[in-house]
Amino acid sequence: MSSSEVAAVRRSWSPRFLLSEFRLVFTRRRNLAMLAVLAGAPLLLGLAIRLSTRHPAGGGGPAFIGQITRNGLFLTFTSLVVTLPLFLPLVVSVVSGEAVAGEASTGTLRSLLVVPVGRTRLLVVKFAGILAYAFAATLVVGLSAIVVGFALFPTGPVTLLSGDTIPLSAALARVVLVALYVAAMLAAVAAIGLFVSTLTEVPLAAMATTAILVIVVEILDAIPQISQIHPYLMTQWWLSFGDLVRNPVGYDNIVHGLVVTAVYVAVFGSLAWARLTTRDVTS
Repeated sequence: MSSSEVAAVRRSWSPRFLLSEFRLVFTRRRNLAMLAVLAGAPLLLGLAIRLSTRHPAGGGGPAFIGQITRNGLFLTFTSLVVTLPLFLPLVVSVVSGEAVAGEASTGTLRSLLVVPVGRTRLLVVKFAGILAYAFAATLVVGLSAIVVGFALFPTGPVTLLSGDTIPLSAALARVVLVALYVAAMLAAVAAIGLFVSTLTEVPLAAMATTAILVIVVEILDAIPQISQIHPYLMTQWWLSFGDLVRNPVGYDNIVHGLVVTAVYVAVFGSLAWARLTTRDVTS
């Protein structure tokens, strides 16, 4: 192997490409705006609960409302419950739908493939960028909810859903586990969006298609007549992070959810690879 070939291989495995992708994802104004909107969701939720407790309208409410008013840390779990069905998948759909289609629409996809990187590595780096954004989005919701919850409501030892009480530090560790689980669940959306993004050169079409597919899966998950297929739907396991707020932790649903998500990632990741590696890139 010549010195030039060795240099090409080293450049191919350089982390500069990955860091460049992270910079691209996290400096795009639209992506920053979506993170800001996600950060505002716990604030609106916390203020609404705070005002409703000061001026009760009667009729009661969901049980978790009372838990939030007793301990602000529960605003974190509630915020994830509120944002996970729609907002978090939507922002991941936007980022993943733009991953490859955005490069094709601006004419930079062909230039990227000219560099000795390879289509497989390009796909892996794009997927890593989407996953990083999904984790950041989940973290933004969690951190915002912690700040708002601690500012508006009492804090202290946390009573879990199982009735056991644990110190605040241990409860914060569980918040981290919940955030990691939610981000892992969003990997399925990322894989679907990445595949759709390889099918078109129109980013908006890829974003919309991915979001619609997620909504269709959620609708199917809500139809009791087809409950036989529910265990195979990715959305069925999204809210299983509630098992992490029990003592002892129930791992059955958590593991099942991770396995189902891994299958989605493997299937749609393979489809994206097959499409991109056989695609005639002209732009």
